[in-house]
Amino acid sequence: MSAAPSETGQLPAHVKANFGSRLVELAPATALRYPQAFSWTNPDYVPVWAHRAKVLQTLELDPALVADFKLHYKWNPWDMVHDWGVTIDPRVAGQPGRTALMPFLLMPKQHEWMRWVFSCWIKKQPGVTVKSRDCGLSWLITTIGPAICLHWANVNIGYGSAKEDKVDRNGDPDCLFYKSRLFLRYLPRIFRGGWHPKRHSAHMVIQYPQTESSQTGEAGDNIGRGGRTAMNFIDESAHVERPKLIDASLAATTDCRQDVSSVNGSANSFAERAHNSAIARFDFHWRDDPRKSEEWARKKQLEVDPIVWGAEFEMNFNASVDGIIIPQTHVQAAIDLDLLVGIKPSGPRTGSLDVADQGMDKCAMAGRHGYLLERIKSWRGQGIINGREWDISDTNTVAFSLCDEWELSSFVYDADGLGASIRGHARETNEARREAKQPTKIVSPFRGSGAVVDPEKVFPGTERKAIDFFENAKAQAWWWLRQLFRNSYALRQYWEEHKRLPEDFDANKIIVLRGDMEERQRLCMELSQPVRTWSKTGKMMIDKQPEGVASPNLADAAMMAFAPRRLAVVVKSSHLESGT
Repeated sequence: MSAAPSETGQLPAHVKANFGSRLVELAPATALRYPQAFSWTNPDYVPVWAHRAKVLQTLELDPALVADFKLHYKWNPWDMVHDWGVTIDPRVAGQPGRTALMPFLLMPKQHEWMRWVFSCWIKKQPGVTVKSRDCGLSWLITTIGPAICLHWANVNIGYGSAKEDKVDRNGDPDCLFYKSRLFLRYLPRIFRGGWHPKRHSAHMVIQYPQTESSQTGEAGDNIGRGGRTAMNFIDESAHVERPKLIDASLAATTDCRQDVSSVNGSANSFAERAHNSAIARFDFHWRDDPRKSEEWARKKQLEVDPIVWGAEFEMNFNASVDGIIIPQTHVQAAIDLDLLVGIKPSGPRTGSLDVADQGMDKCAMAGRHGYLLERIKSWRGQGIINGREWDISDTNTVAFSLCDEWELSSFVYDADGLGASIRGHARETNEARREAKQPTKIVSPFRGSGAVVDPEKVFPGTERKAIDFFENAKAQAWWWLRQLFRNSYALRQYWEEHKRLPEDFDANKIIVLRGDMEERQRLCMELSQPVRTWSKTGKMMIDKQPEGVASPNLADAAMMAFAPRRLAVVVKSSHLESGT
């Protein structure tokens, strides 16, 4: 790899001063300028081709100016793409005044995306791009690569996709490397860096002789198993079959992994990364594409399935998930709902502890005040931490500490599996607190595998007895949480229409998420992860961890915090409960 650019990523001031004024005049992309009266929906590319020819003619007579351009492009690769890039769209072939081959003028959002990716490389940090379909992202990733490799020495940029044919296949314009080679072929020779289509191009490899940089491709489970890369693009990573294998490989081979994908549900590695606050994220919605209008959207919705529209165009992570327990629209409706309608929580503050029991899962604790989930926190519960082996007693210590910090009087814990030993550790902690004359905490078990609460009563929203509808207490608790979120969603709708509370409003039948919780975004994603399945006897079960997806520990903690205890509350409000 070459040395990284400066921390700012900007052209040094003393270099800028040496630029001739003609550089700015001749390169329209330096200010992202377009031909006068340019229309994205009905573009006229004749002035663009003419301008490029004029610039090239001038450059061929002035080697010093060429050197200035190259230096500028090194630090501004998006300008090289805008000044000389081409793209093809077979859909316009045959239209009056149009050809399938056209200049690749960067839309403002595309320009912004290239700057963002370049910044990620400079900072050696990963990134995630969540995109609508047909917004030109594949052309962006396959042109910024060559624009960097032509000017930076010993750089290897990797490209991966679910299938090899998507990365490189001879003569296929849909594959990634075809787009890169097309960009290189139409570059003026003075900018190609000695690249020749036959001598410096092979299957899933493009070499750059002057800089000794390269592009390499990988597919499927092999992504990340090659050499180290300065940056690695994973195209449509939400659709890779075994993403965890790729995660492990890329972690050791690149500092700048770039996932670019339309969404494919929330139960995959791409969705996890997209909702990870530690990873930079860029959203590219179809409304950011000036070629598309509301009229286009209405027509498109008539052509495609609603699930396809929601997932691939509206970037809805839950659009394609069948049997989801809590829709994301209901989750979002609950955020700071009490502040909107002017109510305040009351009653004791209680908590819940979900204990990590395998692999990279985290412990999680939630703090509740009446209807309000006001606190949520996760932490590693296993492995070597601070130089020693972390065990379950340490998790218990953290739980009691959070109870003190959050002023919780009690908490429930997951008593299935590893969490069963919390009972003994909690007893010892409370005994030590009594001796030290410190307040103790009420600690109670929650057994998701256990029997349902109030088995003979009809459970809200089911029209069936609890014992007949739910396989176990976990299924019942998740369904109850679903009802609370449905009620919050209905309350927000009622308030927006009437600007008042329903006459039979009951705060015990809603849930509110405090908007400033540190891990609120991840919690929201996890709340929509579990789906319902059915046992052989027709009872509802919960599948909260599809293959290859981390357990929703934060959501489990929230579920336990609101799980039914002794008596299931019957929701009678016609405004706040709407059946199944």
